[in-house]
Amino acid sequence: YGNLSPSTVAGRIFCIFFALFGIPLNLVLLNEIGQLMLLGVQRSAHHLEEMFHWKIKAALLMKTCALVTGLLLFLLLPPLLFSNKEGWTYEESFYYSFITLSTIGFGDYVIGMNPDRTYPSWYKNVVSLWILFGMAWLALIIKCCINLLESSSDFCQCNRKSIELSEDVMCDDKKSMTGLHNVESCNDKDTKAGGPGGCHTHTTSTEAL
Repeated sequence: YGNLSPSTVAGRIFCIFFALFGIPLNLVLLNEIGQLMLLGVQRSAHHLEEMFHWKIKAALLMKTCALVTGLLLFLLLPPLLFSNKEGWTYEESFYYSFITLSTIGFGDYVIGMNPDRTYPSWYKNVVSLWILFGMAWLALIIKCCINLLESSSDFCQCNRKSIELSEDVMCDDKKSMTGLHNVESCNDKDTKAGGPGGCHTHTTSTEAL
């Protein structure tokens, strides 16, 4: 959270090397946990499709249930525990929950640090599991939001390209129509100026081209 930091040279060097290997391993672990959560949701949706012969409804229902369950387990219910054990308000506890799971970790709120309070032995262990699975769940939600933003951006780019292509086609059509009109005007002028012979000569050169 930033409330603890190494004070010796050896501790700082160890922290650097530990972070170089620990951060990628932590990201891999969180990604695997998130994928297991997503796989569980997909399998549940598949079972619902087989039982009730739903297709779109089953997937939408399971995604909604997973989202609501995650919100309850990781963001809405834990603040009640923190309010009870730490003496914080619900708003402060919710703020701590989001700041922790989103890996922002300011350190302005940290559990188990109040010397005036007695904490049960299971408290920090349960909170550690909550942090692990909650970070994986929130990372999965953020990843879905990123995919939605990228897909909407690609959709906008495709629309922009199609509009530009249609404008280019219209521009080419206008140019071709203008060229045809010029040829016809030239033929009329040649006919009036040079008579049938002049018009015949101009038509022959055009056909040759």
